[in-house]
Amino acid sequence: MAVDDVDGTLAAMGPRLRAARERHGATLAGVSCATGISTSTLSRIETGRRKPTLEVLLQLSKEYGVSLDELAGTAPTPAAEPRATAPLSFGDDKAVLPLTRYVGGLHAHKHVLPALEDPPARPCQVSHDGHEWLCVLYGRLWLALGDQDLVLTPGDVTEFDTRTPHGVANASPGGPVEYLIMFGPQGERLRPRTPPAAGRGSRQPNRAQTGREERP
Repeated sequence: MAVDDVDGTLAAMGPRLRAARERHGATLAGVSCATGISTSTLSRIETGRRKPTLEVLLQLSKEYGVSLDELAGTAPTPAAEPRATAPLSFGDDKAVLPLTRYVGGLHAHKHVLPALEDPPARPCQVSHDGHEWLCVLYGRLWLALGDQDLVLTPGDVTEFDTRTPHGVANASPGGPVEYLIMFGPQGERLRPRTPPAAGRGSRQPNRAQTGREERP
């Protein structure tokens, strides 16, 4: 590989590293604490003011759960034939099925929370940079958003800034809950567009209201 190609690859890693960190839901301070790399070094790498060393790339690749090929933009192209994607499992038995497979930009996932035997506790909340759009497909989802407690049912849609503390749980022990998430790690948001009604001029579409039930 020519020197110019190497320099270009290293320069392009900054935005990919930032996207991987934000998709991971981590702050610069949190990554610094976990890896021992200073926040100033991480910031300069993400903004392209410093080239990452191999040692740093290996640490960050492990921390974010991405391969060096993904960070370098040289990951092999997926096979043309459709293949089933194995869901990711978490300690709370939640299954996550990634619907997109690239670094950066909007990402889509399908989440499945299993049925519960006991009434659920209030969800633990997290906050991080980004914007999220959520749609319930099946069951009843408890969304703890800041100080609000909402129960979303099939067809309900909501969106929120993920800097607001948020968490979800199955709202009832009657069965599982399935929902879709679109997440923009750098604040990207969906842009709904609808055609104008027949016989009327074009107008700006209204933002869909969140269908929700207040949890007592």
